Amino acid sequence: MPQPIGTILVAGSTGYLGRHIVAEAGRRGYATVALARSAGKLADVTPPPGRIVLAEATSAEDLRGCCEGVDVVFSALGITRQADGLRYDDVDYGANLALLREAERAGVRRFVYVSVLHPEHTRHTDMVAAKERFVAALRQSQLEAVIVRPTGFFSDMTEFLRMAEAGRVWVFGDGGCKINPIHGADLAAACVDAFAADVAPGERPIGGPETFTQREIGALACAAAARPVRVTGLPLWLIDALLWVLRPLSRRWWNILAFMSGAGRHDMVGPAHGSHRLADHFAAEHRSARAATGR
Repeated sequence: MPQPIGTILVAGSTGYLGRHIVAEAGRRGYATVALARSAGKLADVTPPPGRIVLAEATSAEDLRGCCEGVDVVFSALGITRQADGLRYDDVDYGANLALLREAERAGVRRFVYVSVLHPEHTRHTDMVAAKERFVAALRQSQLEAVIVRPTGFFSDMTEFLRMAEAGRVWVFGDGGCKINPIHGADLAAACVDAFAADVAPGERPIGGPETFTQREIGALACAAAARPVRVTGLPLWLIDALLWVLRPLSRRWWNILAFMSGAGRHDMVGPAHGSHRLADHFAAEHRSARAATGR
C-alpha cells in the first residue's frame, strides 16, 4: 500500500464521496483538512478530520490560506442539487478554479479532481461542460493533475430502487447499456491511492466490481423491494421529444434529464475496483426506507 506523504485537503468533504475520502485518508494515516460550510455534517465521520476549515467555496476570500501546509488537494466540489441560486459555472468550474489558484499559491504538489466518465456523451449539459472547463484549467496548471472518472455511484443507483418500490422501473431504450457502478467507500480507496507520490498523475477511470445492464439493475432493485420484476424501456425518440419541450421551460430539469439520457445511451464501464455489491446496497437502502416509514 502506498505510504502517506503528508497533509490532504478535502473539498466537498460533506458530500457522499467526500465523507468517504476523509475517513479513508484518516485510516491510512494522512493528516486531513476538511473544507466545509458546516462542521456538524462531519460529526459522525470516523476517524474525524484533523482540522476543519469553514468556508464558502465560491468565495476566493474564504479560501485564502486554506492550502497552507497542504501536499495534496482532493476536490469533489460540485452541485448535486441546484440551490442558493448558484450555477454549475459558479461551483463545478468557478469554485474549483479558485481552489486551484489557492493551491498553486501555497505550493501544493498534487490536485486530484473528480469529474465523469466519457464526458463526450454528456458535455452538452451545463454540469459536465463546467466540470470539463475546470479539467482543462487543471491540465494547464503546474500541479500534478489526477482526474478521477467514476462510472457512477451506488447512491445514484438508488433511483432504480425507488422506482422499483413504486412498482415499475423505467430504463432508456432497450435497457441494454452496461455500467459497473461503485460504492463510495470503494471509490474513496481508489482515490486515496492516487494521493501517493509514486502514483503517476493522469486520468483514472474507475468502476465497481460488478457490471450490469440497466435492465439487470432494474431486476435487482425489484428483488430488493420484494416486487414483481417490471422493467420498461422508454423509446429514445420520446426522451428526445421531452428534452426539446423541457429546454425552454426548465433548464434545471432539462440538465438532469439530458445528463441521464446521455449517460444512459452508452456503456459506462471502467476498470473494476472494490468489493461492495449493489444487491447489498439495495437491500440496506430498502430496509432503511421501511424503517423510516414504519412499515
